[in-house]
This record gives sequence, C-alpha cells and structure tokens, in this order.
Amino acid sequence: MKKFTLSLVSIIALSSISFAEGDVVSPMSWGEVENPFYGGIALAATSTRGSNADLSFFSEKDGQDRLGNLTLNAGYDFNQFVAVEARYTTDISNEDIVEMSGWSLFVKPQYPVSEDFTIYALLGFGGVTVDGIHPIRPVHVDDNSFQWGLGISYSLKNAIDYNIEIYADYTSLAKDMDGVYWNGDLQTSVDALTVGVAYRF
Repeated sequence: MKKFTLSLVSIIALSSISFAEGDVVSPMSWGEVENPFYGGIALAATSTRGSNADLSFFSEKDGQDRLGNLTLNAGYDFNQFVAVEARYTTDISNEDIVEMSGWSLFVKPQYPVSEDFTIYALLGFGGVTVDGIHPIRPVHVDDNSFQWGLGISYSLKNAIDYNIEIYADYTSLAKDMDGVYWNGDLQTSVDALTVGVAYRF
C-alpha cells in the first residue's frame, strides 16, 4: 500500500505542474505534438537479484541472474513535456533457469534538448513476476511496486522522413520486492537497460 501511495503522489505532483506560478499556465499552452500516439519494441538486458538468496543454482554471481528481454511499449504525448506510457516485458533468453515478466504504467516527464534529441524520466507503478524453476531451489516472486527510469530518445524523422525514434533507458522495475525461496522468504530487485525503436502515429 505504501508503494502504491508513493506512485500516486508522484503522478499527482507531475500533473500539478500546470498550476504552478510562472510562465507555465496550462499544458494546453505548451507546444502540441504532431503525432502524439506511439508504439515500440525493444531489447532489454535485465538483472534479477535476491538480497538474501541465490536466484539460480548455476549463477556465477551469487544472487544475480542476467536475462535478455523483449519489451513492448505504447504511449501518448499530452504535449512536449508530459506523456504517459505502458510497457510489457518478458524474457526471451537467460543464462540460468530463471523466468521473468513484468508490466509498467509510467508518467513520462520529458524535455526536448534539440529538434531531434529528448531526455526523459519514467515514474510510475508496475508488477514483476520472477520464477526460478530449478527443481532443488525454486524461487517465486509476484509483486507490485513503485518503478522509475531515465532515458534519451532520438528522432529519425529529419533523416529518413518517417516518424521513427530510437531510444535507450535504464529502469528500476523492482526494489526489494517480497518473494518465496525454497528455504524461506527473500527480497528481489530487478533492473533493465533497454534499447528500442518506436513509431509515431
């Protein structure tokens, strides 16, 4: 409940920017985005870590597993500075026998550094499921938590005349989420480095 409340407070705080004193009066007064809807696909290098347990029997580094994930995202730009985005990720390769999937709902503050480059943050809420399927040391985590990230995107519109962007970001998908290890409870953290391409409609 505390994690959900923190996420809700973050969203409300970002939404209230439009009422702050100064030049910014309303989001409608900011520059409109020509193609506000977008969708994308990405590859992510994901790390799952158990703070008090080995997540895999064969892991070279105690308590950590590295996975390759496929990530899908869809979003909408309210204006140049605020967007919302949803993501779904699932592993397509792993170095051990750990399976992972997750979903995210983000508020996306962003700032256009130039006509092509944009930096952004991700603040929101999501869920992660991690299953270690080794028969001797099973692991199961299925929990929701506050999530955040930082990234940069580059528009290819001026180069190829299509509304295509490439982006890269870091996201913290879980921090000490509660789970169950074969010999008791554990806490799991999940991070991802994501590189992808998006198309604006």
